Amino acid sequence: MKYRKYTIHTTTAAEELVCAMLDELGITGIEIENNVPVRDADRQGGVFEELQPDLPADDGSSRVSFYAEEGADETELLAKIKEALDDMSAYTDMGSGRITEEVSDEADWRDTWKAYFSSFSIGSLLIKPTWEKPPEHLDGRILLEIDPGVSFGTGKHESTQLVIRQMQKYLHKGDRILDVGCGSGILSIAALKMGASQAVGTDIDEDCVRSACENLAVNRISEAQAQFFLGDLTRDAALREQVGEAAYDMALANLLADIIIPMAPALYRALKEDGVLAASGIINFKEDEVRKALEQAGFFVCESTAQGEWRCLTAKKCSRSF
Repeated sequence: MKYRKYTIHTTTAAEELVCAMLDELGITGIEIENNVPVRDADRQGGVFEELQPDLPADDGSSRVSFYAEEGADETELLAKIKEALDDMSAYTDMGSGRITEEVSDEADWRDTWKAYFSSFSIGSLLIKPTWEKPPEHLDGRILLEIDPGVSFGTGKHESTQLVIRQMQKYLHKGDRILDVGCGSGILSIAALKMGASQAVGTDIDEDCVRSACENLAVNRISEAQAQFFLGDLTRDAALREQVGEAAYDMALANLLADIIIPMAPALYRALKEDGVLAASGIINFKEDEVRKALEQAGFFVCESTAQGEWRCLTAKKCSRSF
């Protein structure tokens, strides 16, 4: 299948805002290219310069790209993007802000991005792509293998890492987990690997549900331990009935601020008393709106954690603090 690739030519100072704007328009699979040097701590090859890409000098430019299936009419969407870029240029250096277009093949895209995804750790969790050989020694780490395919969820994104760290802090052995917007299934699988007894995931994308089920098999997790459903928890009453109410010890919502806000009451009902919610994918300037929505739904927001421009709000279904 062929796709059109749209690229917004902007600046590194504006790329987070551009990504947040695309997220809010429902665009997934965002790709960022810039010449910002990789920090030593993030380098796959350590601090040895000869192992790093030979990038041009950082000139402050950034290219933010997204994909659309060839044949789809993107006229209205592009108009909204251009309008948003014009609005943001009033208070942020957007660079040229021009949008270019090229045709890309899905098979080429799936293979090319793999060069940028290799094993890494989050606390005691070692996340490894399926195409890499496993390490000889785990040294006490928990191994999670993942092939996200076209789904969101390699574990590299800041919002995903924030949720995993909160799971490492609040998850108890035997807990039952609800994973809303499950993507590749990485959070459900991580929870089960860390001792959860069962995970139930939902997503509005059929490819994500399929990918999550495939990743269960890769990690040798039985279908009895995890189920994934297609649908929107906010609007689909039949899905809410399948998922159940007051049934989960922890809910994971790695979504977007504007999706979490209307979903807050459904997340509250799904949790047991004293259940914990980790809500992530919140760009910094949306944090107060999400906090207000969670509190109005009945949650006590007990913690806000940050990584880059992203925030994760951890909340409890009770009227008292931890």
